[in-house]
Amino acid sequence: METNKKPEWLKVRYQSGGERARVEQMLAGLSLNTVCEHASCPNLMECYSRKTATFMILGSICSRNCKFCNVSKGKPVPVDPQEPENVAKAVETLGLKHAVITSVTRDDLPDGGSGHFAEVIKRIRLLNPKVTTEVLIPDFKGELEQLKTVADACPDVINHNVETVPRLYPNVRPMAVYERSLQLLANVKKLNPKILTKSGIMVGLGEKTEEVLEVLRDLRAVDCDLLTIGQYLAPSPEHHKVIEYIRPEVFEYYKTEGEKMGFRHVASGPLVRSSYHADEAIKE
Repeated sequence: METNKKPEWLKVRYQSGGERARVEQMLAGLSLNTVCEHASCPNLMECYSRKTATFMILGSICSRNCKFCNVSKGKPVPVDPQEPENVAKAVETLGLKHAVITSVTRDDLPDGGSGHFAEVIKRIRLLNPKVTTEVLIPDFKGELEQLKTVADACPDVINHNVETVPRLYPNVRPMAVYERSLQLLANVKKLNPKILTKSGIMVGLGEKTEEVLEVLRDLRAVDCDLLTIGQYLAPSPEHHKVIEYIRPEVFEYYKTEGEKMGFRHVASGPLVRSSYHADEAIKE
């Protein structure tokens, strides 16, 4: 069911106020990017008003060309050596209890940016010892040593999204490999079983219900703990089009099925994104 009109359940209530402005000003002052801004997240206003944000490190230009993502593609910029310290300061200023850090993919860097991830985790812990950390990482082209660098920094959660069903990878994630993403999640548990693993999938790209359930089974087979499922929303006409707006009851069905499979926490809903209310998932 292809449609261009968003259904009622996808309409976001506008939220304004000084808190959002203060968060934006603080992030700009520290030269920090957020995935909230660069990925055009529909929950931006809510999260900023709650004094939360998902930090996007390693610049704002990605070396990959996924067809669903609004982050800029092209030649990445040099890595900012002050970024780990600035992220830690922002976490302190916002009074966060759970910090989420993601990045653009940096295939151009010898270590894929893994050392920078580790340094961010280290700096957050030094300045904010009680804060839990969650990193949403790229696949590092399957390089185990790069994943080990991140795992050795002992974040509380390592998240890596499979994004869609395998059949749609050539059109949606042409530079990614489904099996490689599953192997990354499996390797986290081999490197440090205490780290919670997390993954997410978008729906509405043309997948079938059984394909979604098969992805969930694949994720549980590699002992993935936490799961997010949300509606794909095309950032622009140039991106992959929305094939279907999935009804809320279908998201509830996926949540129920995921819980039956043994996921520790399942967040499933039209506006759910990878880091939306991420702190709630690790409390359970």
